[in-house]
Amino acid sequence: MNKIKNVCVVDDDDLFQFVMRQHLERLQMVENVLKFSDGEQALTYIISNLEHPDLLPELILLDVNMPYMDGWQFMREFVKLEFPPGKMAKIYILSSSTHDSDLLKAKEFPVLAGYLVKPIGKPMIQQILSDLLPAHSEGS
Repeated sequence: MNKIKNVCVVDDDDLFQFVMRQHLERLQMVENVLKFSDGEQALTYIISNLEHPDLLPELILLDVNMPYMDGWQFMREFVKLEFPPGKMAKIYILSSSTHDSDLLKAKEFPVLAGYLVKPIGKPMIQQILSDLLPAHSEGS
Protein backbone atom coordinates (compact mmCIF):
# COMPACT_ATOMS: atom_id res chain seq x y z
CA MET A 1 0.00 0.00 0.00
CA ASN A 2 1.22 3.47 -0.89
CA LYS A 3 1.82 5.83 2.00
CA ILE A 4 2.35 9.55 2.31
CA LYS A 5 5.97 9.97 3.31
CA ASN A 6 5.88 13.13 5.49
CA VAL A 7 3.05 14.99 7.18
CA CYS A 8 3.70 18.17 9.19
CA VAL A 9 1.46 19.09 12.12
CA VAL A 10 2.08 22.75 13.02
CA ASP A 11 0.22 23.63 16.21
CA ASP A 12 1.21 24.99 19.63
CA ASP A 13 -1.31 22.77 21.42
CA ASP A 14 0.47 19.61 22.65
CA LEU A 15 -2.80 17.73 23.09
CA PHE A 16 -3.89 18.52 19.54
CA GLN A 17 -0.49 17.37 18.23
CA PHE A 18 -0.82 14.14 20.21
CA VAL A 19 -4.35 13.45 18.94
CA MET A 20 -3.38 14.20 15.34
CA ARG A 21 -0.35 11.91 15.58
CA GLN A 22 -2.57 9.13 16.98
CA HIS A 23 -5.08 9.54 14.11
CA LEU A 24 -2.32 9.58 11.49
CA GLU A 25 -0.54 6.54 12.92
CA ARG A 26 -3.72 4.49 13.37
CA LEU A 27 -4.77 5.13 9.78
CA GLN A 28 -1.45 3.63 8.63
CA MET A 29 -1.35 5.94 5.61
CA VAL A 30 1.65 8.04 6.68
CA GLU A 31 5.30 7.10 7.19
CA ASN A 32 6.50 10.11 9.24
CA VAL A 33 4.66 12.67 11.35
CA LEU A 34 6.67 15.85 11.91
CA LYS A 35 5.46 18.06 14.76
CA PHE A 36 6.22 21.76 15.18
CA SER A 37 4.95 24.18 17.83
CA ASP A 38 4.98 27.28 15.64
CA GLY A 39 5.25 28.35 12.03
CA GLU A 40 8.86 29.46 12.37
CA GLN A 41 10.04 25.96 13.38
CA ALA A 42 8.16 24.40 10.46
CA LEU A 43 9.43 26.99 7.98
CA THR A 44 13.02 26.51 9.15
CA TYR A 45 12.68 22.75 8.66
CA ILE A 46 11.23 23.17 5.16
CA ILE A 47 13.87 25.71 4.06
CA SER A 48 16.69 23.54 5.38
CA ASN A 49 15.37 20.58 3.35
CA LEU A 50 14.57 22.23 0.00
CA GLU A 51 17.66 20.45 -1.36
CA HIS A 52 16.38 17.12 0.06
CA PRO A 53 12.94 16.60 -1.53
CA ASP A 54 12.39 13.23 0.17
CA LEU A 55 12.36 15.03 3.56
CA LEU A 56 9.82 17.70 2.57
CA PRO A 57 6.26 17.37 3.83
CA GLU A 58 3.60 16.34 1.37
CA LEU A 59 0.87 17.58 3.69
CA ILE A 60 0.89 20.39 6.25
CA LEU A 61 -1.84 20.69 8.88
CA LEU A 62 -1.48 24.29 10.06
CA ASP A 63 -2.98 26.12 13.03
CA VAL A 64 -3.66 29.85 12.70
CA ASN A 65 -3.16 31.10 16.26
CA MET A 66 0.35 30.31 17.49
CA PRO A 67 3.10 32.26 19.23
CA TYR A 68 6.26 33.49 17.44
CA MET A 69 5.02 32.91 13.89
CA ASP A 70 1.32 32.31 13.38
CA GLY A 71 -0.24 30.43 10.50
CA TRP A 72 -0.75 33.54 8.37
CA GLN A 73 2.87 34.65 8.77
CA PHE A 74 3.93 31.11 7.87
CA MET A 75 1.80 31.23 4.71
CA ARG A 76 3.24 34.61 3.64
CA GLU A 77 6.76 33.14 3.83
CA PHE A 78 5.83 29.69 2.48
CA VAL A 79 4.47 31.03 -0.82
CA LYS A 80 7.82 32.74 -1.49
CA LEU A 81 9.74 29.45 -1.43
CA GLU A 82 10.86 27.67 -4.58
CA PHE A 83 10.14 23.96 -4.33
CA PRO A 84 11.53 21.18 -6.49
CA PRO A 85 9.02 20.20 -9.22
CA GLY A 86 6.07 18.28 -7.78
CA LYS A 87 7.15 18.82 -4.16
CA MET A 88 4.81 21.65 -3.07
CA ALA A 89 2.91 20.43 -0.01
CA LYS A 90 -0.86 20.50 0.29
CA ILE A 91 -1.77 22.76 3.20
CA TYR A 92 -4.91 22.69 5.29
CA ILE A 93 -5.63 25.31 7.92
CA LEU A 94 -6.96 23.59 11.03
CA SER A 95 -8.29 26.23 13.39
CA SER A 96 -10.83 26.74 16.12
CA SER A 97 -11.50 30.19 14.62
CA THR A 98 -14.70 30.70 12.68
CA HIS A 99 -14.18 34.46 12.39
CA ASP A 100 -15.01 35.91 8.99
CA SER A 101 -11.64 37.71 9.00
CA ASP A 102 -9.78 34.38 9.14
CA LEU A 103 -11.97 32.82 6.47
CA LEU A 104 -11.35 35.84 4.21
CA LYS A 105 -7.62 35.74 4.94
CA ALA A 106 -7.54 32.09 3.86
CA LYS A 107 -8.82 33.16 0.42
CA GLU A 108 -5.68 35.30 0.01
CA PHE A 109 -3.68 32.07 -0.34
CA PRO A 110 -4.82 30.05 -3.37
CA VAL A 111 -2.30 27.33 -2.42
CA LEU A 112 -4.42 26.39 0.61
CA ALA A 113 -6.24 23.13 0.03
CA GLY A 114 -8.83 23.92 2.71
CA TYR A 115 -9.84 25.62 5.94
CA LEU A 116 -11.20 23.20 8.53
CA VAL A 117 -12.62 24.06 11.93
CA LYS A 118 -11.41 22.06 14.94
CA PRO A 119 -12.04 19.55 16.28
CA ILE A 120 -10.99 17.42 13.33
CA GLY A 121 -11.90 13.76 13.59
CA LYS A 122 -10.31 10.65 12.17
CA PRO A 123 -12.79 10.43 9.23
CA MET A 124 -11.81 13.92 8.02
CA ILE A 125 -8.09 13.11 8.32
CA GLN A 126 -8.66 9.87 6.42
CA GLN A 127 -10.44 11.80 3.66
CA ILE A 128 -7.58 14.32 3.37
CA LEU A 129 -5.00 11.52 3.19
CA SER A 130 -7.07 9.51 0.69
CA ASP A 131 -7.37 12.56 -1.56
CA LEU A 132 -3.58 12.92 -1.50
CA LEU A 133 -2.75 9.25 -2.13
CA PRO A 134 -3.99 8.80 -5.73
CA ALA A 135 -1.23 11.17 -6.87
CA HIS A 136 1.30 8.79 -5.30
CA SER A 137 0.06 5.64 -7.01
CA GLU A 138 0.35 7.01 -10.58
CA GLY A 139 4.12 6.54 -10.76
CA SER A 140 4.14 3.15 -8.99
